[in-house]
Amino acid sequence: MKPKIHPDYHFIKVQMTDGTVFETRSTWGKEGDTMTLEIDPTSHPAWTGGTRQLDQGGRVAQFNKRFGGLSLKK
Repeated sequence: MKPKIHPDYHFIKVQMTDGTVFETRSTWGKEGDTMTLEIDPTSHPAWTGGTRQLDQGGRVAQFNKRFGGLSLKK
């Protein structure tokens, strides 16, 4: 390996949204720093199976609001 081109790996603590903490190696921060997560597998809908709120004002909703009363009847 070439000297002085690789990042410095050190131990940091990662705090999940539920308060649990684990230690891992990373290039983030300094030795002993704590990374606090805002979204993690314990709270994100992709992993928990929860529903997410959809934007109610999308393009189709705007179209139906504007032209919903029109019909092709003669």
